[in-house]
Amino acid sequence: MASFKAACVQMCSGMDPAANIEAASALIRRAAAAGAQLVTTPEMTSLLVRKREQLFALAHPEASDPALAVFRELAAKLGIHLLIGSLAIKLSAKRCANRSFLIGPDGEILAHYDKLHMFDVDVDENNRWQESTTYQAGDTACLAQTPLGQIGLTICYDVRFPALYAALAQAGADILTVPAAFTAVTGEAHWHTLLRARAIETGCFVIAPAQSGRHEDGRETYGHSLIINPWGDIIGETDTSEAGIVVAEIDLEQVSEARTRIPSLQHGREIRLG
Repeated sequence: MASFKAACVQMCSGMDPAANIEAASALIRRAAAAGAQLVTTPEMTSLLVRKREQLFALAHPEASDPALAVFRELAAKLGIHLLIGSLAIKLSAKRCANRSFLIGPDGEILAHYDKLHMFDVDVDENNRWQESTTYQAGDTACLAQTPLGQIGLTICYDVRFPALYAALAQAGADILTVPAAFTAVTGEAHWHTLLRARAIETGCFVIAPAQSGRHEDGRETYGHSLIINPWGDIIGETDTSEAGIVVAEIDLEQVSEARTRIPSLQHGREIRLG
């Protein structure tokens, strides 16, 4: 499909999965009503909680996750491609996966991706995170073939690792998804720059739905859900820090146009240090 509408859903998820599912579903319906054929939601759509014991009390294995069941049914009802930015999927008593799901218009799961890069950082005294103590990192990149184009799945902190995006683009990606719960501090400093850079470097559309605001568990996220074209132009951005949607036209001819103008994907060389 050469041209279609895509949407970012922006949320402020809390610690009540049922409330988060209801809020996300309403925004997904709103995006579909606006004509979006690809709707994307943020990282940790159904549950955003900092304390490990609360997370494991509320997380489910994939086969029994109630949010995934609701979203599969909703995608089929609306006839859309639906990217659920991520859910906390219980793998064992000690580890979850931070897992993104691409659901087709028939409600089937087309692809899933486990976040590769764990957010183990000390930004400041209020932003100290050790995702690797709770989440098991994925080990495989994901490129999904769809009628809308080839979609590369990534999550949040992945955006700081350009080699992942180059690999997806070289494998044929037209669109890169970056659902996120970026901290307010790092978001203000780096969010727009990183996402525009990934679009420019790869000649891909970048679609980045975000968490936004002060959450029930005390964290604060940056918002500014973005849709960026292959030339690096922002073609859609949420205009407030509140929950909402942004919709933009995706014209896949712009991918080949950008890569023709600057064919950097063809010019990479092996780097050897002397």
